[in-house]
Amino acid sequence: MIDFNKIVQRLWTKCWKVIFKDDIFEIIDPEKKEIYADKLDKYIYKLKALWVIINLKAWVYIVPDIDDKKLNKIDLIDKYYLKLLKKYITHYVWASYYISGRKSLEFHMKNFEIPEKIFIVNRTISKKIMIWNLEIIFKTISWNDNAWKKINLFSKFSAYTVIKTIDSLEFKISWLELALVEAALVNDTELWVPVELLSKTIKKYSKVMNNDIFYDIWKYKFIMSFNRLKEIAKPIDTKLYEVFLDIIKKNGGLFIGEWVRGI
Repeated sequence: MIDFNKIVQRLWTKCWKVIFKDDIFEIIDPEKKEIYADKLDKYIYKLKALWVIINLKAWVYIVPDIDDKKLNKIDLIDKYYLKLLKKYITHYVWASYYISGRKSLEFHMKNFEIPEKIFIVNRTISKKIMIWNLEIIFKTISWNDNAWKKINLFSKFSAYTVIKTIDSLEFKISWLELALVEAALVNDTELWVPVELLSKTIKKYSKVMNNDIFYDIWKYKFIMSFNRLKEIAKPIDTKLYEVFLDIIKKNGGLFIGEWVRGI
């Protein structure tokens, strides 16, 4: 086991980074976690006392720069949110994910504000992580085929993703068309429709949207979204409105009242 000073030196090479408790184990000796568990807790207490690390939540720390020591935890979360998000994504799902829904659409619209909720679609994990009042929600998506067989849709929709660089970090997000449809969906975790965001997106991008993508995904849980998008697009872009109307007709003409659609 390396001594305390060497632990500090190695942590300082991670300055401005988010680390987990397991990362400190990796520095010491990953093969002897049980042996060093009690000693590690004492080391972490000392590391925090010396401001070598700052605790954000249980087992999650920042290796700070000088200015970070003047910040409260809320401001630290604001500063390191993207690094924290990337850390959690890498830890749980590595590269098999994409950011979906409203925040993905906001990224396309150059809105990089920290969201109260962000949804990470992946193949296997359903998990909610709370960071103060912020939520990182890992979720799976599925669909029942005509034989009521449950189909995991991650492989299908992961083809409609793009990598976006934000503050020098790369994130995989829904393509514009998929993000638009996802953001119009109301489910257990999204209780209202961001009509203004959807309207602005259609006004800005309707002429460059790939309608083939809409036709490819309409059958997977999204007919209610297309009902909402049809109404929003109608006064903005006639051709896109007609695409959404045609998709609804292909689904059997499912027209739903405004109060049910939630717009």
